[in-house]
Amino acid sequence: MRRRRLGTLALAALAVVWLFAAPAAAQSVNRDLFEQLNTQLLYVALPLTVFVEVILVYAVVRFRGNPDPKPTIADPPLEITWTAATAVILLFVGFSAYTVLATPYMSPAGSAAAAVENPETAPDDAVVVDVVAYQFGWEARYPAANVSTQGELVVPTDREVYLRLRSQDVIHSLFVPDWGIKQDVFPGQTTLVRTRVYEPGSYRIYCAELCGVGHSRMRATATAVPDSTYREWLDDHRNETGVTDAPRPANATA
Repeated sequence: MRRRRLGTLALAALAVVWLFAAPAAAQSVNRDLFEQLNTQLLYVALPLTVFVEVILVYAVVRFRGNPDPKPTIADPPLEITWTAATAVILLFVGFSAYTVLATPYMSPAGSAAAAVENPETAPDDAVVVDVVAYQFGWEARYPAANVSTQGELVVPTDREVYLRLRSQDVIHSLFVPDWGIKQDVFPGQTTLVRTRVYEPGSYRIYCAELCGVGHSRMRATATAVPDSTYREWLDDHRNETGVTDAPRPANATA
């Protein structure tokens, strides 16, 4: 009876944790990759957690008040099995993480990496945006239309987007939580971020690296709109600098 109760409690705990761990719909391919990895790791972590907790509770109840505890008897087969199982789990975690980190969205390479030096080498359907960080703000430059914005990053949905990150002064960090993007920005160096946004909306941009007394005010807005709206917005502001207005997405999320 006691074991049955422990088993029921374990299953209930597993169901509750799984319910609260279920992720919301991803807003970009980067965020989707991270959530897929988290889901794969949960398949391993949750059963192991429940297994260990059940054993712990059983040991506490079964051996409580033992006036004469005895040392554990050596059991080589059990030790070998436990070590082998741990190795398999670690290999699974390492392989799952590698498959995510090796994707072009986590580790841009090839034509994407070449876009760092020359945006004309990017694929024809890709959007290249120069993002410049400074104390304490963000500027986005669109070479295709000679447009620059202050405090606004505008990108089209369902298209490859390459963000070329630079800093004018100190180390900053571009952090867009809803897109699963967090990338340090270094002075004197260009860093590439590749993404594809699924849903139109307005998203918050933060600086995630302490960069001075105005660090907490270093925020901006990332706006994702359909490609046709994005093109119209670029045409309306062609050859303008310091643009502060962005197209209104159909369904803003932030």
